[in-house]
Amino acid sequence: MIPMTLGEIARAVGGRLHRARGDEPVTAPVEFDSREIMAGGLFVALPGQRVDGHDFAARAIAAGATGVLAAREVSGPTVIVPPVDEAHRRSVALTGDSDGSGAAVLAGLGELAREVADRLTRAGLTVVGVTGSSGKTSTKDLLAQVLEPMGPTVAPPGSFNNELGHPWTVLRADEWTRYLVLELSARGPGHIAALCATAQPRIGVVLNVGTAHLGEFGSREEIARTKGELVEALPADGVAVLNADDPIVAGMAERTSARVVLVGTGPGATVRAAGIELDEQARASFELVTPGGTAGVRLALHGAHHIGNALACAAVAIELGASPAEAAARLSAARRRSARRMEVTTRPDGVTVVNDSFNANPESMSAALHTLAAMAGTGRRSWAVLGVMGELGAESDAAHEEIGRLAARLGVERLVVVGEPAGPMVAGGKGANAVLVPDVDAAVTLLSSELRPDDVVLIKASKVAALWRVADALLAGDAQGSAAP
Repeated sequence: MIPMTLGEIARAVGGRLHRARGDEPVTAPVEFDSREIMAGGLFVALPGQRVDGHDFAARAIAAGATGVLAAREVSGPTVIVPPVDEAHRRSVALTGDSDGSGAAVLAGLGELAREVADRLTRAGLTVVGVTGSSGKTSTKDLLAQVLEPMGPTVAPPGSFNNELGHPWTVLRADEWTRYLVLELSARGPGHIAALCATAQPRIGVVLNVGTAHLGEFGSREEIARTKGELVEALPADGVAVLNADDPIVAGMAERTSARVVLVGTGPGATVRAAGIELDEQARASFELVTPGGTAGVRLALHGAHHIGNALACAAVAIELGASPAEAAARLSAARRRSARRMEVTTRPDGVTVVNDSFNANPESMSAALHTLAAMAGTGRRSWAVLGVMGELGAESDAAHEEIGRLAARLGVERLVVVGEPAGPMVAGGKGANAVLVPDVDAAVTLLSSELRPDDVVLIKASKVAALWRVADALLAGDAQGSAAP
């Protein structure tokens, strides 16, 4: 974060000072976990499901925090944020926020991030926003690695992409930061627009429009309208990087005043992939074709779905001054950064475990199953251990059944469905020798008794299913397993 006084912070958030003169300097990062606070930092007092951050304000001050951003008076130098109206309170998904204080603190944090982003943008910072129904986190990680050789770059860890993670990430940027990469998520209309108002991107990337959170949005058309809020927020001198292989995304070109760069595998794309090949680990190689020249890319990431992500990153890097050869080399050198996303580990007995258990929706589930089929090829047995895909609303049963059918069509030899909510997969996956087991322990027992050397096992579900416990169990004590990038 750029250095600011508590008085400047109070003015930025429209709040008031308590037990503070106003000239106290904040010189270290903003934190909402009192255990992470550094000397000179700002502690953000958020209520949670189990604890209230206001109760830890004194601990944060004792640990060296300059002050606290809070909704009520606490012991120590404090900036007290103004309350928010009921509509704003309802728009924020924050457990434990019974009195609206959490929504107020988050609103204040967003206003502080807006002030910092505005100052840094005027000083030359480039903000890049990434959205889409799937692939946001992997693309954000790729993009950060492509931009880092060009200058100091800040990007969020994991999927820190909501009302808390977004401003927290913005406030990681300082006067030396050149590129700020932000992942934009939404649970409903207006959410992406609000995140863009906190830190306006100059470059916006839209990857795809699928059915993630369909139960919350109501329709794919509403999802598309919301994802398009990113391109609508771009300035006239900005750049919209759109996936030409997704007609809905390509159609967003009409919704922006920014210049449009199309990426994809077809001839209509400005930045495209040609001569695509997959190796035995489903890692893609292709020729990066751009108006400025061509260069070879060999991705270390598993799955053909990363090709589109890589093209978007190449387009952004080229817009910011990289040559096609430099973009290709950086993409080839990039590695997976976020856990439980196509995390591939091979045990000493040759069993390959593909841990993609962080989250799931129909599109990402399809991509993972295609990757499993490519990795198994014709000589290895393939297992898909799948759980529930959340937030699909009335389409849930049909979507789960279709994933079962896809597993069968792709030749998956054993489909293990974990938990009753994912049960419709079994009906669709009869050709994949599908079986329903009640929980993680039952899945582990089945796998432990039936896995053979050189089998390939995909593990995937929405995070509520916590299927990473299956992967952990299969790899427990496997100190000699080899992890792929």
